[in-house]
Amino acid sequence: MNWDRVFAIQNETEFNEICLETFHFQMENTSIYRQYVQYLNKKIHTIDHYTKIPFLPIELFKSQEIIADNFSPEIVFTSSGTTGVTTSKHLVAKKEVYEESFRTAFEQFYGKIDNIAILALLPSYLERTGSSLIYMINDLMQHSQQPESDYFLYNHEELYQTLIKLKARGTKTLLFGVTFALLDFIEKYELTFPELIIMETGGMKGKRKEMVREEIHDLLCKSFQVPGIHSEYGMTELLSQGYSYGNGIFRHPNWMKILIRETNDPLTLTENKKTGAINVIDLANRYSCSFIATQDLGKIYDDGSFEVLGRFDQSDIRGCNLLVQ
Repeated sequence: MNWDRVFAIQNETEFNEICLETFHFQMENTSIYRQYVQYLNKKIHTIDHYTKIPFLPIELFKSQEIIADNFSPEIVFTSSGTTGVTTSKHLVAKKEVYEESFRTAFEQFYGKIDNIAILALLPSYLERTGSSLIYMINDLMQHSQQPESDYFLYNHEELYQTLIKLKARGTKTLLFGVTFALLDFIEKYELTFPELIIMETGGMKGKRKEMVREEIHDLLCKSFQVPGIHSEYGMTELLSQGYSYGNGIFRHPNWMKILIRETNDPLTLTENKKTGAINVIDLANRYSCSFIATQDLGKIYDDGSFEVLGRFDQSDIRGCNLLVQ
């Protein structure tokens, strides 16, 4: 596969060509996806555009090993989950594809990594294995030329002093933080650092009562005096991610695309600006599945940006049916 071609996609024509090429590769080589498409009785010869490609229910990453035939995983990423809950697993055949994907996307959205101090307040992620986010942040820290780049776990005082130092030096700084840990931090510390990029990774992890995104971001903006809170849209089952500079509006790199499907008819796509379930095309997922029907709700806008509005509660996908309970 010519990955330079994938990560340099410039237009819809190139995207569609690589989508169709990827679709046929996965039909030939990814048995779980092939079985699913055959189950739908799709006429393969009629699929001439990415909007016609079937999307694999994300639930199958919990029960099946989704990887191209004759490939073995170099690494396995797993989702977080409470005790007794089956977690998703992503069998990654080539780590370097994931690395090229997140490095290229990160630089597209935030600039050269060597100029950025990467700080991470992610206790819940560090306390388990198999996190694709931790893999990405480890790599970004290794490529950062800033000596302060580090994890802080529960050491809030050290994080506070590091932020003061970076602010005084004028160093571009990005703080990844899980929601509950960021809220714990601002209960004790306030710092006017309007240039700071705060990347909220989501999740109370049972540590605090759930809050709506706007309330959380308002608290963080006031405590750091920043204009907005950034977010990443990624998941265990993907090798690419979208980013939001604030207000919950995301954009994605050119080898990734968001489509919205009807909630009561999971095989039908909706029009722009209409709320529905999120389908993701991730062309970096060549050796697993690039066409995934998620359990997230969202909408897309005419300029290609998208919004994530929540998830289906207790949702389950069996065959081609989305059961909303």
